[in-house]
Amino acid sequence: MVDVSVRAPGRRKQQRPGSEALVPGRGHGRFWWYLLPGFVLLTVIVLVPLVWNIYLSFTSYRGIRPPKFIGVNNWVRLFGDDKFWTSFGNSIAMVVAMVVIPTVVGLILAAMLFDLIGKKFGGRIASFLRATYYLPQILPVVIAAIVIGWILRPDNGALNTMLETVGLGQFAHNWLGSPDTALLSIMAVMVWVQIGYPVVIFMAALQRVDPELYEAAELDGANWFQRFRSITVSIIRPEIFVVTLTCTIAALKVFGPVYTLTRGGPGNSTMVPSVYSYSEFFQSQQVGYGATIATALTVVIVAVSILFIVAQNRAERRENQI
Repeated sequence: MVDVSVRAPGRRKQQRPGSEALVPGRGHGRFWWYLLPGFVLLTVIVLVPLVWNIYLSFTSYRGIRPPKFIGVNNWVRLFGDDKFWTSFGNSIAMVVAMVVIPTVVGLILAAMLFDLIGKKFGGRIASFLRATYYLPQILPVVIAAIVIGWILRPDNGALNTMLETVGLGQFAHNWLGSPDTALLSIMAVMVWVQIGYPVVIFMAALQRVDPELYEAAELDGANWFQRFRSITVSIIRPEIFVVTLTCTIAALKVFGPVYTLTRGGPGNSTMVPSVYSYSEFFQSQQVGYGATIATALTVVIVAVSILFIVAQNRAERRENQI
């Protein structure tokens, strides 16, 4: 018998409408159109201002007349500017307050909420405490700073009033108006604001940890700290890298709380690069020099990000080799 399914020469097999999209290599160019709106927004909001800011860092510009190219004069002035280096040193203090302390304390709190509170009192109590820690994160920065300013007010602030009420009036102080306590006060505020973020991230990461690992370690006689060090830290190390990187970037470019509470004062005791750049832009009208400060801060943030990514990749390769 002759196989009637054999096609005649020169005839092509008919395809269903739309089936050409299933053929590999066809229609893939259409997906680039979905990326176009995001690319346009990235170009308009990020890339163009970045390039313009870099150009302004090589000019003398007061915001009225056209920029005048002056070469590297702004950069030479920046490296010899004591105020800039003071602000950069204060940024390191912000890193301690917004990265080191919240990450360490947040990791311990998340492990306790997951491994201790969750087991003894149930998941609802742990979730409620987690939301309580995260509450400062959802408050508008300006509102939170204004409330903190009322608490730390020297005359009738809540903190000094409480100290006087309990007989510790000798410790009442102008917390934000004194150079020796202004930076420490802002650091304490930033610890309070920032600590909820790592707690939420770490508790979410702990959801993928097998509870049997904790039970097996507990049966082997491991205490809570040993379980925390050997199980918790080792398993959620990628999340620790993410939290550390994002919090470091936030600490380097912090602006709202510092500007609302102290404007960088008294003196330069709480000055940070973002506030310094803002003051040069809009108060001193030294737009070119303000752009130089902002560009230098951008370079530092990019360098720190690259170092974190390289360190994370090396840690992952070492784990894969074990």
